[in-house]
Parts: sequence; structure tokens; C-alpha cells
Amino acid sequence: MCQKIRVGGEKGKEFRKSVPGCFGYPVSIFFIVINEFCERFSYYGMRAVLVLYFKYFLHWDDDLSTSIYHTFVALCYLTPILGALIADSYLGKFMTIISLSIVYTVGQAVLSIGSISELTDGDRNGVPDNMNVHISLSMVGLVLIALGTGGIKPCVAAFGGDQFEDHQEKQRNRFFSIFYLAINAGSLISTIVTPILRGEVCGFHVKQQCYPLAFGVPAMLMAIALIVFVIGCGMYKKVKPQGNVMVEVGKCIAFSIRNRFRYRSKAYPKREHWLDWAREKYTKRLITEIKMVLRVLFLYIPLPMFWALFDQQGSRWTLQATTMDGDFGSVQIQPDQMQTINPILIVIMVPVVDMAVYPLINKCHINFTPLRKMAVGMFLAALAFIVAALVQLKVDATLPTFPEPGQSQIKVLNLGDSNATISFNTGKTLHVPSLGSTIYEKFNTADLHDVSVTYDTTAIRKEFTFVEKQRHTLEITNVVEIQAELLEDGLTVKPEQGNNKIRFINNLHSTINITMDGFNFGEVTYFSASNYSSFKRGAKKITIDTDNQTCEGQTMTFGYGSAYTIIVEGCNSTDLRIRYFEDIQANTVSMAWQIPQYFILTCAEVVFSVTGLSFSYDQAPSNMKSVLQAGWLLTVAVGNIIVLIVAGATTITQQWAEYVLFAGLLLAVTIIFAIMAYFYTYVDPAEIEAQLIEEEKKENEKKEPIHENGTVPVVQSQL
Repeated sequence: MCQKIRVGGEKGKEFRKSVPGCFGYPVSIFFIVINEFCERFSYYGMRAVLVLYFKYFLHWDDDLSTSIYHTFVALCYLTPILGALIADSYLGKFMTIISLSIVYTVGQAVLSIGSISELTDGDRNGVPDNMNVHISLSMVGLVLIALGTGGIKPCVAAFGGDQFEDHQEKQRNRFFSIFYLAINAGSLISTIVTPILRGEVCGFHVKQQCYPLAFGVPAMLMAIALIVFVIGCGMYKKVKPQGNVMVEVGKCIAFSIRNRFRYRSKAYPKREHWLDWAREKYTKRLITEIKMVLRVLFLYIPLPMFWALFDQQGSRWTLQATTMDGDFGSVQIQPDQMQTINPILIVIMVPVVDMAVYPLINKCHINFTPLRKMAVGMFLAALAFIVAALVQLKVDATLPTFPEPGQSQIKVLNLGDSNATISFNTGKTLHVPSLGSTIYEKFNTADLHDVSVTYDTTAIRKEFTFVEKQRHTLEITNVVEIQAELLEDGLTVKPEQGNNKIRFINNLHSTINITMDGFNFGEVTYFSASNYSSFKRGAKKITIDTDNQTCEGQTMTFGYGSAYTIIVEGCNSTDLRIRYFEDIQANTVSMAWQIPQYFILTCAEVVFSVTGLSFSYDQAPSNMKSVLQAGWLLTVAVGNIIVLIVAGATTITQQWAEYVLFAGLLLAVTIIFAIMAYFYTYVDPAEIEAQLIEEEKKENEKKEPIHENGTVPVVQSQL
């Protein structure tokens, strides 16, 4: 039932005004929840496709794409400290959310504009013109997004909590549950939708994956989030800035260090704790509370390593999925859509762990303390990366090998009607059956210069120029006469984004024009080949036009990431005869193999992240919880910085080995954390605060009476 709810002004004053309410809840919170849903949709939707945008649109390699991705994530978790300072000390939560949401929306729009490109070359995978402009716009957009999303992160939830009165604790707790649900709903839906939008085809002259749409929709959602939040303006309870406790904590710590340094060489009594050197300026209560906070922050030191692994879901694991098969029967999964497994499992695992796993552990009389839970979570994250390494080994076994510097690869394709023998000047000999081929063979480029082709007793010798680090196809035939031609394939990497590289060789004695799936390869003369072009998975329609007739047919069903040479052998009014030669094997390892590593990492998140937040809240004084929240977010930022350091410093070239390295580092850190946790003593902040308040009352009673002019006698410092 909806009605007017009276909300208070400053503490100790009468109620200021009445605002609409529904079922005991301020209507204003519904605007806040919708705002959070749209904002999380915008952020996670953009982030889901970000690493693929770096790799496939900006054409950065895996390492650079990973580094920039984690730099962006780190910045997103550093800026909340700035947002909290602005909100608590200057603008207030409402104006901070409005101001930084505008910055956020502009950043999303700039990123979307930066992904718009007019390709001017004729290649289906051409590189955009003015690449520096696209990179500049993208980086500016990401910086603005990081400032926006990080800046409002500590404000929105707290602003929602401000809408409730002290007697509405039950409603406030339910609001935070709904708020968390909105976050996960926005994350889940966006990581499903934006990869689909990215997979759409758009472009000016050349069709390409639609990153402008994938970034544009999140930009629109962020604009909607801003509009919805502004609509509720007249209903909000707005608390004026009252100073930031983090600033006060920083000043106290700085004063203590400075004071201790100033009197380090003088004969002053030693103090129990280095923070006690701040007693001359700050109260015993504040100093004790800071001590409690520092004890928890000390435990935070090993935690960034967990986030270093966890946040690679959006970078390394997504790149791993690009080399796998996304065919799930009638459903086709994009590599970036695999990230949806995490929020789906979170929704399932949180209640299962809370209602089944933890009670079962308690029945076994195991003292599963919060810090032990966190240590288990860290161990599970390391285990997830071991599983990822095993999956990577399975994937690597299916990947092609390419020529290294100083090497060339040669594949022989026999289009003749009898067996052939090919002899290289290096002494190597290959036997190729009629209408057959060999695999790619490696040669030292400097040693290779001529080839002998023999059919029966007739042979020819030809000299060719071989290019190092390139694959070549030697096509031969004995129809009419023995011929040999060398093709430079240009296949130096596996086809990306799950595309298939297709080319045609004409084995008809006439010039033909080839069209496949609406793309025209142009005219191909006898015994020559077209260039490779990229196509999506599935069967394709082929149309062959010869001098006097047209024939049509369907290709085989192409998978993900393959390359084929298609030989046109016959064409008449009723029949199209073609033959396939596989140049690069399609992705054969299913993306389903990633599910176990996602499952283990999600279990790790449930017992680590949820428990860590609860532990930090329980062990913090009532007015210091925001400090620990900022410290928690800082561990996420530092974790992403660790990825940058490790990725930049290591010389490991095998991805599975890098996974093992990260797992080993986390295992080592877990042992350190377990030792630190063993010596940690749990406290009851409320009880300690109560004791401090009681002590303050007793001290105040002992003080001299207040003067008639209202001043308190000054107590001279011992220093």
C-alpha cells in the first residue's frame, strides 16, 4: 500500500517533509534500484566484449589486450576512493552521482563512437583507417568510464541506505538484498546480450563485427540510468557532506608517524603502539578504532593475488574461449558469453552454500571461521587455474604449428590424375597420390630453392623463392602437361573470432567466376587460386559461372576457426563437383570444457568474497566501515595491477604455463595468509566501542568545570 512517509532532517530536529512510500519503503529507492540495474548492465555489457574489441578491432596482441583490460579494471577500483572523498567532503552523494554519471555516459558514448570505422580496403577483415584516432577515442572513453563507474560505486548503495529512517532497519536490509539482485541481474543480462550485438554484422563498405552497437546499447542504458535517477530528484532524502572519515584516519596516522619521528631521539616514555603517539591531538576512541581497522587491513595484504586470478575471466579465459568450439547443439555460444556462467552460478551457489554446505560443516563440528573460509576460497581459485591449464593443454594439442623465423612450411597439392613424387634440393622426398595432398612440412628457408616433380617417368625441375615464416602450397598437375606453381598462403595465425578462411583453386580448363555466401571471389583462371576470405560457421551456397553455364551447390558445414582450400573439379547444369583440403583444423575442443574452471572459481568467490565482505563489516567499528570498504576495493585494483606486472615481466610463451604460474603464486600467498589468519584474534567492535564510550564519560566527569564564558580549560601537551 502506497502512502506518504515522513523523513527527518538533521539529528534532533523535527521531521522536515513527507515523501511518497509504498509498503513501508520510500518510493525513491525504486529509482535507485532501476538506476543500479541500468548502470551495471552498461558496465558489464561493455566489459564483456572489451578484450575482444582490443584484439580484433584495434588489432592488439593477446598480451597488450590483457594488459590494457586489467589497467582499465584496476582504475575502476581505484576511483571509488576519489568518489567517496568528493561525496563526503564536497558535493554530497546525490550531486556526486549526478556529476559522475554524466562523465560515465559521455565515456560510453565516446567509446562507441571510437569503434565506428569506415574500411576502405577490399578485405573482409581490413584494418580501420586512422587507427590512432580510434585508439585515442577508445582510451579517452575508458578513462571517463573508469572515473564514472568507480566514482559512483561507493555512493549509490549508501545513498539508498540514507533514504530509510532508523526504525526501518528491516526494510533497509531488504533494500540491500534487492540492490544486490539488481547488480547481478544487470550483469547477467548484459553479458548475454552484448556479445550477441557484437556478433551482428555492420559497416560502411566492408562488413565487420558490430562493436558500435555492442558499446552503443550500454551507452543508452547509462543514459537511461541517469534520467531515471534525476526523475526521482524531488523524492530523495539528501544528507549534506559531513566530512570523510578516511581523511580523518589519514590525518591521524600521519600525525602519529610525524610525532614519533619528531621525538625519536628524546627521552620520552615508550608507548604500547606507534599510533599512541597521536594521543596529543586525537581521542583514545579514534586511535583504538584505527588500530582495529589496521589489524584487518594488514590481513588484506595477501588478498590482491586472489583478484589477480579472478578477473582474468574477462581477459585470458575469454581469449582461451576464442580457440574453442562454441557449438552447443542448436545454440551457438560466443566466447565472451561464457562469462555469464559466473553470475548464473553465483545466484545458485550463494543460497546452496549458506543453507546446505555451511550447516553440514557445522554438524561435523568443524570450526569453519571466516578467515578459514577465505583461505579455502583462495585455494579453490588456484585450483581453477590448474584446471584452466589442463584445458589449455587440450586446446594446444589441436592448434596448428606455424613456421618460425628462418623457416618455411610447404604443402603439396596434387591435382593430377596419377601419383607424383616431389623431391626437394634439401634431399627430402614426398609421395602424393592423385587428387591428394601432404601436411605442411617445415624447411630451412635459406637451404631451399628448387623442387623436382615426377609423374611416372617424366619429371620437371623448377626454382622458387620461398618466404621465411610463411606457409606455401605447391600445386602440381600432369593433365595436358606437368605443371607446378607455388602459392604463398599467408596463413600465419589461426583464423580469429571463430571465422573460417576459404579459398578456391580452379581445376577446370576454363576461367570461372566464384560467389559464396554473397561474397564474390572474382574470376579464377585454370590452375590458379583465389585469396582466402573469412566466413562464419555453417554451410554456404556456392555459385560457379563458367563461359557457357552456371552451377550451384552447398558446401560442407564449417565449424569454428578452420581454413580450407576448395578445388572446383566439375560444373554442369545439374552438378557441382568440389573437393575439400583442410589447411587448418577447426576448433574441436568444446567451450563446455571451461565450465569446471568457472564452477570452481565461482565457489571460490562465494566463500572468499562474500565471507570477506562480511568479516570486514563485523570486525570494523561502526564509523570505520567505509574505510574497510575502500580497502577491500583497493585489493581488487592491486590484483589487476599484479596481472600487468606478471604479464609484462614473464617470458613464458605457453599460456598453460602462465596459468600454472598464477596458480603457484596464489598457493604460496594462501599459505602466508593462513599463517597470518592463525594469529588473528577476533574482536567485538560494538563491545570495545561501548567500553571506550564509558571511559570517555568517566574522563569527562573528572575534568575541571566549564568556565563561565563557556570554554574548557586547555590541557597542555606533555610534548
